[in-house]
Amino acid sequence: MEKMNQIKNIAIIGLGLIGGSLAKAISERTDYHVMAQNRTRQTLLTAIADGAVHEELTEGNIAKADMIILGLYPEEAVEYMESIGSKVRKGALVIDVSGIKRYICRNMPPIARKYGFVFVGAHPMAGKEKSGYANSEAALFDGASFIITPTDDSSREEVDWLGRFAAELGFGMHVVCSPEEHDRMIAFTSQLPHVLANAYVQSPQCLKHRGFSAGSYRDVSRVARLNEHLWAELFLQNSDALTQELDLLIRNITEMCDAIKADDRETLEKILGRGRMVKEMLGE
Repeated sequence: MEKMNQIKNIAIIGLGLIGGSLAKAISERTDYHVMAQNRTRQTLLTAIADGAVHEELTEGNIAKADMIILGLYPEEAVEYMESIGSKVRKGALVIDVSGIKRYICRNMPPIARKYGFVFVGAHPMAGKEKSGYANSEAALFDGASFIITPTDDSSREEVDWLGRFAAELGFGMHVVCSPEEHDRMIAFTSQLPHVLANAYVQSPQCLKHRGFSAGSYRDVSRVARLNEHLWAELFLQNSDALTQELDLLIRNITEMCDAIKADDRETLEKILGRGRMVKEMLGE
């Protein structure tokens, strides 16, 4: 426990929506010293002016970091730690915040062992339709779930500390699971809705929806405004779990479509009733 209590300096790589919100939450709600690095320097300067970041992170001072948070795409996060690993303090805790875990939890441990840092996978379950530091906020994680995916090299001490750290930042709960379970569930709870929303708004009718739409349109289309570069990588890195969910969705939609085409009210009501009962069982 003493090792984790020695964490004072936290480095954040990438000040997008999640990285920027983490910087703000850490700075506003804890006493940790926040260091940061960002591809666009003006964003970093804005974060420093905001008070979200206390110090620029460089290769020269990265050894000060007791903890590193990787706010990068999965492949980029692995490449970054391979390139900078020799300069990272031995024993430093490194986490990522990417939306898939098998890829990064498979590729990061060998780098961690090589350079002597500690890696634990993580995923803050929060977001917005709009990305970037300009849309970040300390309250983004209030009440949200923080998922922790330990590797074989992770200790109970590190996992427990991350759970407490998440609570400090406003998360309402944390979940510990394997990278495999995470990716299976995220395919359904996060990736599938993004596929559905994106496909939905590609109807020619979408451009003419104003005046004809209300809550249903907003609920279904909300996450269609995505970062295609990030989400394409996430989809492809989780293709087996996602395509399994897509096949099931297509089957359910086809069953409903066939009933409508056949003017089969009895079958259609049964299908719709199944969905209603699932939501009622969940109490939602």
